[in-house]
Amino acid sequence: MTIRNLFDPKETQETIDRINKLTPETQRLWGKMDVAQMMAHCNVAYEIPYTDKHPKPNAFARFMVKIFAKNTVLGDKPYKKNTPTSPIFKMTEPKDFDVEKKRLIEYLHKTQELGAAHFNGLNNPAFGKLTDKQWNTLFSKHLDHHLTQFGV
Repeated sequence: MTIRNLFDPKETQETIDRINKLTPETQRLWGKMDVAQMMAHCNVAYEIPYTDKHPKPNAFARFMVKIFAKNTVLGDKPYKKNTPTSPIFKMTEPKDFDVEKKRLIEYLHKTQELGAAHFNGLNNPAFGKLTDKQWNTLFSKHLDHHLTQFGV
């Protein structure tokens, strides 16, 4: 699997171009979320380093995540279809397509503008301190999985 470098302006723009191909009517190829819920779900990955919106996992939850999810999330292999997700990422309520799309693109721009150095050694509440490469993998692999889910 190719993991785009979302700290690079060109590769960020290529990802935004994929997002811009989505419409409110774009149908999923698998899973339960509609396209607006999917973008809200992807926004959570950015809310974690940029906001205090989500509760921090307790020590037991961090331990379990590190054992069972860290290698999957930060590894080179693509996610499998219908892989279970953390409760903070679950989207069951309707979402506004335009709002979520705008937020996602803004997060991509912010991440690229802050650059790799900002993320190198930044703490992730579930995984601990990550390198810039690990943060990029987390963001890029997750987005690619869901954009592919919607055929773009």
